[in-house]
Amino acid sequence: MIARGTSAGSGRRLVLAALWLWTAIVFFLPFALVLKISFAEAQLSVPPYSALFERVDGVVVGLKATLANYGLLATDALYFKAYVGSLGIALIATTITLILGYPMAYAIARAPSPRREVLLILVMLPFWTSFLVRIYAWIGLLRPSGVINTALQAMGLIDAPLVLLNTQGAVYLGIVYAYLPFMVLPLYARLEKLDPALLEAAADLGAKPWRTFLSVTLPLSHPGILAGCLLVFIPAVGEFVIPELLGGPDTLMIGKVLWNEFFSNRDWPMSAAATVVLLATLIAPVMLFQSLRMRAEARP
Repeated sequence: MIARGTSAGSGRRLVLAALWLWTAIVFFLPFALVLKISFAEAQLSVPPYSALFERVDGVVVGLKATLANYGLLATDALYFKAYVGSLGIALIATTITLILGYPMAYAIARAPSPRREVLLILVMLPFWTSFLVRIYAWIGLLRPSGVINTALQAMGLIDAPLVLLNTQGAVYLGIVYAYLPFMVLPLYARLEKLDPALLEAAADLGAKPWRTFLSVTLPLSHPGILAGCLLVFIPAVGEFVIPELLGGPDTLMIGKVLWNEFFSNRDWPMSAAATVVLLATLIAPVMLFQSLRMRAEARP
């Protein structure tokens, strides 16, 4: 018994150690490098930023870190507009995704078993093709001579092509389309676990279906809602491909700004500072999600 408990404890520690090692490799080390670059100065060299420490004959004699990049972030209106634009677009797109994804997840969770697997496959089917190819497909659908405008003109509903591509609406459409499965799957996982006896008890007590949904189903699905919103909101904030291909010149998001700073201006320190601020901004919803999740699990 003691040997078995010791073996289980050692296995648990090994798994946790592997998890922390993987986290350090894929997150902490890259973030430490980005943080280091954010305190450097841009220069024409390889790599295109100054050394953080001043060395003489291989010995560190001083620190050359600067806060100028963060100061520019605080004073330049471009970055402020990019952050606000990204957060606003991500918030609206997440809300639309939740409105569309919740009924889909609810219908899948309540479907008979054979049909449920088919519906889940259909939700995950877009992942079988390249993300970039799927976004390019929307260009073919939304452009003036695309499928949508051609069909509307053929039916006599419009006389001239509608401006669908390179608009804010196209960006919302692309984000909702790309990240809808990330909302549906966590919601389904939560709704599928709901005890049908709770719904039957509410019906026996005279509750109408809408009342049962608001009082029983919706509160119990809060963890799924929070998880889905987090999975959609965080990547949507830093999205680059969708606003670049589907958005117009007025669509300003921080992902595009970071791309321009890294590859067009080759100002790696400025882009690194903007990345650090973006990450710090996204920590708040993650911490809020954890707090709400722990509070929901603590409820009887």
